[in-house]
Amino acid sequence: MQQPVTIEWAMTRAVELAARGLGRTAPNPVVGCVVLDVDGVVVGEGWHSRAGGPHAEVEALAAAGDAARGGTAVVTLEPCRHTGRTGPCTSALLAAGVARVVVAVPDPTETAGGGADLLRRNGVEVVEGVGREAAEHGNRAWLHAVRTGRPWVTWKLATTLDGRTSAADGTSRWITGATAREAVHRLRAERDAVLVGAGTLRADDPHLAVRGLDDVTQPLRVVLDPRAEIALTARVLDDVAPTLVVVAEGADATRLTTAGVDVLALPAGERGLDLAALLAALHGRGVHSVLLEGGARLAASAVADDLVDEVVAHIAPALLGAGSPVLADAGITTITEALRLTTTDVARLGDDVAVTATVRRER
Repeated sequence: MQQPVTIEWAMTRAVELAARGLGRTAPNPVVGCVVLDVDGVVVGEGWHSRAGGPHAEVEALAAAGDAARGGTAVVTLEPCRHTGRTGPCTSALLAAGVARVVVAVPDPTETAGGGADLLRRNGVEVVEGVGREAAEHGNRAWLHAVRTGRPWVTWKLATTLDGRTSAADGTSRWITGATAREAVHRLRAERDAVLVGAGTLRADDPHLAVRGLDDVTQPLRVVLDPRAEIALTARVLDDVAPTLVVVAEGADATRLTTAGVDVLALPAGERGLDLAALLAALHGRGVHSVLLEGGARLAASAVADDLVDEVVAHIAPALLGAGSPVLADAGITTITEALRLTTTDVARLGDDVAVTATVRRER
């Protein structure tokens, strides 16, 4: 017979379940749910696995069956009260007869928020705030996108200990080892879009799709090509994943559109294409998380415009002494202007080290 668990344990498990949906649910959030029976024993688990599919609460309640009656539903995000492509989760919880719902994070949207109050009006006890920090971190991209109107941007970089991304002769493969390269594909799989600049496009002919992982939703590949010069044979234009080519307003992209390439024209300035406008356009397409993979000038523009939210640095125990810097001029001239981040994770990737840090901003 299974043993009862604490609410805190159940919420930790729900956060773990929610993470399984990363990169699959846009424009919806990732959500996990654990259902406990009247004795506090786990009788159902669920997570939101894809947009348009059953929500976490519905999956967990289906697994629990009649054992949910009188029990507790522990969920990472406030249950929705509206009908979209699926029915309201509040209705499913009420129909299942749960007596209590424990919520980590309130839903900030007007359409789906308010589920907790609806449940209370129908006699269900609602407890809010349990495990909020962990649940918010796991859902940070979606929460940021709905609060700000632009996607969460993660800048992924690979560098030597002395901050070089390539040698003096331009060679760069491979700075980091195989384990780090595998981690990059996991990062891609957990994001809605992958972005590279024109320099990386010309130098590396990147593919940008997820490889080596099963049952993934391929991210949108976004390449900046201000002058619409990309070759139609470029690897990023294959049919493995969708691709958006971003050009400057006024550039002749007829060759691309005639070939069926998805093209977006944006204003351009001294630093290149308008990145804020790009992120707004991607948000309009349902993109809530972007992985910025290169290069140094694109990253510098994003930093200068305060558009980077998180950095994932893969650091190789190697020294070059010369070569390309990891970041170009971002307009920072003194130490007091340095972009400060908070480290959220440090991990070994074979011989390399991965450091994840989020940008500090006042809320």
